[in-house]
Amino acid sequence: MPSLLHTRNAVAASFALNGFCFATMVSRLPDIRSGLELDNASLGLLLLAISLGSVIALPLSGRLIDRFSASMVTRFGAVLVCAGLTVAMTGVVTDMIALAAVGLFIDGIGIATWDVSMNVEAAEVERQLGRTIMPRFHAGWSFGAFAGAGIGIPMAAVHAPLVLHVGGFAALAALVAWRMAASYLPAQEEHPDKPAAGSWSPWKEPRTLAIGVMVMAFALSEGAANDWLSLALIDGYDVAHWVGVAGFTVFVISMVAGRLYGPVVLDRYGRSPVLWGSAAAAFAGILMIVYGDHVAVVGLGIVVWGLGASLGFPVGMSAAADDPLRAARRVSTVSTIGYTAFLAGPPLLGLLADHIGTLETLLVIAGLMVPAAVTVFAARERGDRLRA
Repeated sequence: MPSLLHTRNAVAASFALNGFCFATMVSRLPDIRSGLELDNASLGLLLLAISLGSVIALPLSGRLIDRFSASMVTRFGAVLVCAGLTVAMTGVVTDMIALAAVGLFIDGIGIATWDVSMNVEAAEVERQLGRTIMPRFHAGWSFGAFAGAGIGIPMAAVHAPLVLHVGGFAALAALVAWRMAASYLPAQEEHPDKPAAGSWSPWKEPRTLAIGVMVMAFALSEGAANDWLSLALIDGYDVAHWVGVAGFTVFVISMVAGRLYGPVVLDRYGRSPVLWGSAAAAFAGILMIVYGDHVAVVGLGIVVWGLGASLGFPVGMSAAADDPLRAARRVSTVSTIGYTAFLAGPPLLGLLADHIGTLETLLVIAGLMVPAAVTVFAARERGDRLRA
């Protein structure tokens, strides 16, 4: 039986490997676009195959975990990511858009199942440790993404074959993820208090849905920054392109810092006060960016927004998994709500930006911090974590 420390490290590696695979593919998007001779709009439609696969798989992942264990589902997801990316890159080099779309769809299924299973395992590790650690696992995803992007830069510079680069590194990541999953905690034996498979649905639970709303707002905050912060700075303040990219980089660094050091604050003050503070920080940071009109104020606003956006999603995963007997399907439900918002929200903001301006569109995200703050109560620590 693996030690809890060993399992913690294995889960951290799983998060990093997931981020690594995602960034490896993203680092070659220009080559994918040119290889298939697509314009930006057509590339966006192609990438929707990933979103479609993920949205379909997310609500099913919890049932798979209940039936086969988080370890098996993580392995299943990693294999699908490897297979999907390899098929997709084969479609690119053979100029077969349909094959590329099928591969990305498979990749999306793999991403979703891998993501939910490692979050369920992370929540169990956190519960057994008796202290907050989930945000640091999510910071590990970012570090993995940095590594994937870092390797992708020289690979793209030397025009490394897509199948060799993306497929090869995805295969390597899948092999390591398979090995790491062996160190997950043993699957729980059937518990007499565990509800029968068809006797309940997390989609009917007010607490789970409230956590989902909170996670949705914070996921949209993160997703909007990923897609629109650079452009908002460029369009709104007429700054150079590199300044917009630098602003987004500051946001990412702030968010990772919040996830690394946030557990200390969470353990000291509790979920609800910290999440209320996070929502307030995101709200204030966005207002500073939109109305600051000075580099110091806007820069500080980016830092404050990044810190505010950092904890909502991982803490939501922890809250959904408070009861280990129902964790898998609740995490699956909250993930479905959060990731659907993360994927669908930024494109909708783009439509709004055409009418009111890119910078001003960020105010929508500030407004979403209000329902986030209202639903924070659902994520508070529970006195007895073994009961729903």
